[in-house]
Formats: sequence, C-alpha cells, structure tokens
Amino acid sequence: MNLVEPNGRFSDEEKCREFLVRLRWPEGVICPRCKSKTISRLYTQGKFECSDCEYQFSVTSGTIFHDSHLPLETWFMAVLLLVEAKKGISACQIQRTLGIGSYKTAWYLCHRIRAAMNEVNKAMLDGTVEMDETYVGGKNKGRGAGARLENKEIVIGIRQRDGDLRLFHAQDVKAGTLAQYIRENVSEDVDVIMTDDFSSYQFAMKQAGVKNHRAINHSGKVYVMGEVHTNTVENAFSLLKRGIMGTWHKISAKHLAAYLDEMTFRFNRRKRSDLFVDTLRHMVTAPVLTFEKLTA
Repeated sequence: MNLVEPNGRFSDEEKCREFLVRLRWPEGVICPRCKSKTISRLYTQGKFECSDCEYQFSVTSGTIFHDSHLPLETWFMAVLLLVEAKKGISACQIQRTLGIGSYKTAWYLCHRIRAAMNEVNKAMLDGTVEMDETYVGGKNKGRGAGARLENKEIVIGIRQRDGDLRLFHAQDVKAGTLAQYIRENVSEDVDVIMTDDFSSYQFAMKQAGVKNHRAINHSGKVYVMGEVHTNTVENAFSLLKRGIMGTWHKISAKHLAAYLDEMTFRFNRRKRSDLFVDTLRHMVTAPVLTFEKLTA
C-alpha cells in the first residue's frame, strides 16, 4: 500500500473505526468481558453495549490503541510508514511527518506498534536453516583477534532458506543458550543447520539433538563452500545494522528486543500485499501496553 491509498480509504475517524471492527470481530461483535454476542450499538458515543453484562466498550478497548488521544487516521498513517520502511523509521521522523506534538508521544506510538509485532505462536523452521550471532552497539577496543567488545549486545539470528527469520537478544553465546534457541525455533526434522566454525555451535547441536550440522570455516577465511554458508542470515544482520546506524542511530539494550521483533515481522512479510492490514489485525488483538510498563 502506498501513502495515497489511506487518504481515501481512511480519511476520517469513522472509516478507521469501521475497518478495525471488521478486523477485530470478522464474525460479529463480541463482548470482551463475557463473550456475549448480544450487542447493541451506541452510535452517538462510538461504542457498543453488551445486553447481558451491560458493559460498554469500543473497538479499541483492551488493544494497543487503548487510551490513546491520537486520531486513528494518525495511527493508520504511522503504521503504514513503519511497515513500508525497509530499514525502519525513527520516532523523530514520525513526529515530523505526522505533526505529532511531542517526541515522547511519537516514541510511545512506535513502541506500541512494535509490541503488536511480537508474535507468540511461530511456526518451527525447517529445511535448510542457517544460524549465526552478531554484536550491535558499544565499541570495539583494539583490532584483530585481540580486540575487546565493550558494552555490545548479542543478537542471535536463525533463518530458513527461502523461509522465515528469527532474531533474538541473547545474554551470551554459550552452548546451552544456543541449544535452547534451536529447540524453541527449529523443527526436530530439520534437514541441516548451517553455522560458522564457532566452537559453541558444535556442542549446542549435540545438546539440541540436531543430526545434520554443517560448519563453514570463517576463521580460515572460507565463506562459501558449495551449499554450505551462512550468507542468508548474515544478509538479515546487514539490514538490521543499517537500520540501527542509519535510522534509529541508538538503541538501548532494554528495548533491543522490540526493534528485533519489528525487523523480523516486516522482513518475513516483505513480499505480502496485505502487510499493512495484517499489522492492524495484530494491533486489535494484542494486549494493552501502558507507558508505565514500557518505561518500568
């Protein structure tokens, strides 16, 4: 979807609400408290009322949109800008482009959209899977093998060739940690897992019960050997780092996982024509994210 389309389809608050109603309740409005389908509509207030428990609610109640004072047209445009930006978009840019009053409001808006992108039930990766680790933020002290990494955060990447990507903010790269990510994200029937020659991967594969593991000798300056390489997942790392350095500029360790969720969500749907609509669908089903919880 381009920037012109929302101006026609979602030009006012009422059109936006009607669209969210169809996304949240495709089979008819349901009371979020008692699950009753006997619902009355209060047109003058833009709300619904349950005939059984007398609970009044709107389409945004109990969702990412909850308790927001921004117009829904602004929300829709922010979603479109965020999902269509290959390397992401900063809160400052959202603030300037949409005329939002304060940076704090724009920052909170972006993080609420990211919270809806955190998928819980993900399909297990299968076929040929690549796994690698990278470091973001901080500084490099020194050069070569003796260089020390200070204040850097670890990102673990797992990507199925011609399939989905997973990015995780990890505490370490020990074999047990890597094995846990494999068990939680890779099918037991995976054909093969490709990694580099980092020693922890060999032990992690044994702990996770992986039967077919191939490693490429990066320490020996070998990067491709036939079908054995990790270039597919490293391409995703490159996109992530371009987003950090060129768009967000600085990410705190506390919120790194949210940015990884955004990058993963957008990357896995980059070829889908319903990316914008699918994001809104997640937003009306995701739980409330309060500012207090976000900044705790």
